[in-house]
Amino acid sequence: MNVVSIDNLWVRYGKVRAVRGISLEIPKGEVFGFIGPNGAGKSSTIKVLATLLRGFGGRVKVNGIDVARNPSAVREQIGYMPDFFGVYEDLTVREYLHFFAAAYRIKRNDRRAIVTDVLQLTDLENKIDAPVDALSRGMKQRLALARVLVHDPDLLLLDEPASGLDPRARIEVRELLKALKEMGKTILISSHILHELSQLCTRIGIIEAGQMVAEGSLDDIFRQLKLQRIIHVQLVRPNNGAIDNIRALQGVDGVDQLADRMAIRLREDQMSIENLHDSIHAMGAGIHMFQPEAMDMETAFMKLTEGKTA
Repeated sequence: MNVVSIDNLWVRYGKVRAVRGISLEIPKGEVFGFIGPNGAGKSSTIKVLATLLRGFGGRVKVNGIDVARNPSAVREQIGYMPDFFGVYEDLTVREYLHFFAAAYRIKRNDRRAIVTDVLQLTDLENKIDAPVDALSRGMKQRLALARVLVHDPDLLLLDEPASGLDPRARIEVRELLKALKEMGKTILISSHILHELSQLCTRIGIIEAGQMVAEGSLDDIFRQLKLQRIIHVQLVRPNNGAIDNIRALQGVDGVDQLADRMAIRLREDQMSIENLHDSIHAMGAGIHMFQPEAMDMETAFMKLTEGKTA
């Protein structure tokens, strides 16, 4: 069973159609990245899953539970972190987490161990008696993550979790999200920090004007766009004949000879990286280095979207 199942979701605010027929499934343990300009419909979709919007169209389920029909049961399954940090700032970190543990009806005898565990996971153990309003923004974001973890939800809904953070705090939040991924948590995360999403997510959805314009792994999206991938290759004994043979391969748009290697321009919709490696090896050429360049998600984002809002 998929943790998230969205079928033909529509969200309207008066005459404005914020979400227009989105369908999406997220299996257990997947980290799904939601990318799009402001006003594209990311937050509205997440709010529906968080049971914060009523009157939407379509069918939305979390762990098989219908969001519209049984929102109370859905709330037991999710941990929602909005794009702003709202806290009871007159509390200490300890009081804040114990308050939410009680709100989730966690037994009093179990709360201390759970609070200790989530503080250890978010690296806030030494701040347990600090006032919440004295924490830095990065620490508040980690505390917000600790809060959504106290009841051990199956699904984490994270709306711009790194928004407004300095580079060091963004790295800390990213590493925490990687740890949650390794724990097997299912995560839906929206962000404008595209490069970090590419490192974290197993699948990406690009949304614009309330519609999904692309969905899949980063490799899938690049194949769909027919963008070139640069592969850096060093041959053991390079010669003009081998280079000419590589240029003649299907999917190779060109080969640039550099000082110590060649840069092969490859169209992945015509030949995969793995098949390129096998083809070079089949020529009898010894491969000393074979290094694809990292994907540039910003390129995909700019090509697929025009900055339109719903």
